[in-house]
Amino acid sequence: MATSYPEFIPGAGAGLATKNVLSGAGRVRWMVRKPSRQAADNGWRIMSDVDSSEYLSESGNWVITDFNELCAIEPALIGIYDFPVGSDLQLVDDGQGIQIFDSASGREVPRSAFYVPEQHRSFDDD
Repeated sequence: MATSYPEFIPGAGAGLATKNVLSGAGRVRWMVRKPSRQAADNGWRIMSDVDSSEYLSESGNWVITDFNELCAIEPALIGIYDFPVGSDLQLVDDGQGIQIFDSASGREVPRSAFYVPEQHRSFDDD
């Protein structure tokens, strides 16, 4: 089955995303990594800026989705792919660029902590 998005991360698995993220009704804002429930589940739960607590509590508002599809919607998700279970992050776009913050501490996640897919890594020959 052909997809309409690239494979940014080979074997990335699937996560859960809200219908608001997938439909474009809201932008990706919250990212939480839970323990995997099945082999294909990478644990990521992706929510939008318009999702309310009531909306999130309705199981019908969540969809199992290929993580690469989510990365096509919001490329910043590529960088958080290998963050550990328990990560609770928020994406902030201040108009000058996207930043990712740790929700618990309020600190910005440094760019050096982001995952870079192998095909995009550069190796110094020195």
